[in-house]
Amino acid sequence: MLIADDLDKLLESLPPFVRRPLETHPQKDDLIEVVMDLGRRPEARFPGHPEYLSNEMITCNDLNYCIKRLGNFSGDNRAGIERTLHRISCVRNRDGSIVGLTCRVGRAIFGTIRDLLETGKSLLLLGKPGVGKTTAIREVARVLADEMQKRVVIIDTSNEIAGDGDIPHPSIGRARRMQVSKPERQHQVMIEAVENHMPQVIIIDEIGTELEAAAACTIAERGVQLVGTAHGNYLDSLINNPTLADLIGGIEYITLGDEEAKRRGTQKSILERRSASAFQIAIEIHERYCWIIHEDVEKSIDNTLQGGDFPIQKRTFDPIGKTVIEYTHLSPLSDFGANANWKYYQSSFKPSRDIPSTTLKEKESYLNEKELYNKSSLNLERKKQLKNISIYSYGINLQYIETIVSLFNFPIVTTRKIDEANFILSVRNQIKHNAQIRHVAKLKNIGIQTIRSISMPQLVRALYCMLDWKTYEIDLKKMALLITKENNFNELEVFEEVRLAIEKLVIPKKITVELLPRNVSLRKIQHELIHHYQLKARSIGEEPDRKLRIYPN
Repeated sequence: MLIADDLDKLLESLPPFVRRPLETHPQKDDLIEVVMDLGRRPEARFPGHPEYLSNEMITCNDLNYCIKRLGNFSGDNRAGIERTLHRISCVRNRDGSIVGLTCRVGRAIFGTIRDLLETGKSLLLLGKPGVGKTTAIREVARVLADEMQKRVVIIDTSNEIAGDGDIPHPSIGRARRMQVSKPERQHQVMIEAVENHMPQVIIIDEIGTELEAAAACTIAERGVQLVGTAHGNYLDSLINNPTLADLIGGIEYITLGDEEAKRRGTQKSILERRSASAFQIAIEIHERYCWIIHEDVEKSIDNTLQGGDFPIQKRTFDPIGKTVIEYTHLSPLSDFGANANWKYYQSSFKPSRDIPSTTLKEKESYLNEKELYNKSSLNLERKKQLKNISIYSYGINLQYIETIVSLFNFPIVTTRKIDEANFILSVRNQIKHNAQIRHVAKLKNIGIQTIRSISMPQLVRALYCMLDWKTYEIDLKKMALLITKENNFNELEVFEEVRLAIEKLVIPKKITVELLPRNVSLRKIQHELIHHYQLKARSIGEEPDRKLRIYPN
């Protein structure tokens, strides 16, 4: 729940003709900021719309009225009101005189992502200006210091986290605050905090330079938990930002040998993560009450660079104290990423249960009750009424597709004419480098569905996606029969091993299971089946004894 901190103190610093309309405004509690520019009407900004407060123009006397009631402006042109969280930023002309003010309302938030903080992993919050990154880390600081009894040091460059003045605001709890004399010294103060004050957690707002990114990486290597914020709408945007790329391990080109490139099914020159990420969890804040969470940053970055999909979580916070958690897997080759439309981004999530903001154990009990199968009569009836869709296969043997369609009774027909197709099905690396076929698909409004490599499980999942059916409804008996028809008994053995381990041990007994060592191609099949059960797994050991470990929810 967001609470405006001492809003009256901010209003008292405004000229009377600006203050009076706000004191009686019905949306007073939702005020985001007040903007006053010389020679223009004062403007108040509320969620979704701005509003003029008066027909009078702002004069130099009006600006001086505000400046006299504020603290001193620092090197980054920011000031505050002592013992509050409000931030006032100024706009200067060429001579250095102030010609505009932005008075942003500071708020404290109650209720946060404690379950992620308890992991002890470093946390990075991403978002455009004004979505609530600073508000979020303010509460993170309080939870870590007061509720989890950790030694927390805040690097407060602009006095925005803990308020103006020498006494920090109560909203940060027992956390200590280190002020920064000049913005360009922030990286030095970060290192000083670690060396002099023995913190368990360092909190940094607005990491924006290479020196600050390097300091964050150094702190992470010293075993200190980091909580930081950076500007950027999506995790993908850090890959394309050379200044901040080191926060997620750095990106570099590498050249593979012929055999390795063939095994991976990629080009010889590829992008890979250079080193370990300084942050293990990333949160994209697109809206004030809606967060996208990457619980494994390195996995998300690696799969993005390799063209694979990766799991993400969406949390929606209700002002009355309820949290809704949803899950999905995203593919970097779809419309998600740095240029994604947020409404389309939201539409990919499958809803989970509403989770009240109570104890962590209660939250976990809700999360562990995810349903794996949903074969209601309504869904089956909808499938029976579905008309046939036409598929054009590019680089995939039509016999594979027709075998699957026949076995699963899919309402699908194949075509050799691209004009007659509803979808193009192809291997990802092949279609990615064929601009002509992608141009034709765009002109004729034909959907493109890709798979990483040609295997029966991936083809089945792709056909389910094209039909808009839930992949967790896949008939596992038919899948096993399909593998048998393919005469690949190694795959069948792997399939049965994973299925029995999950259904006999992992799900009913909630225990971690290690599978037998397998080669890379068979481990990919194991990963696909584990993903079907909505479980997590990781590879352990070294080749040729590398194997998977499956974890219960």
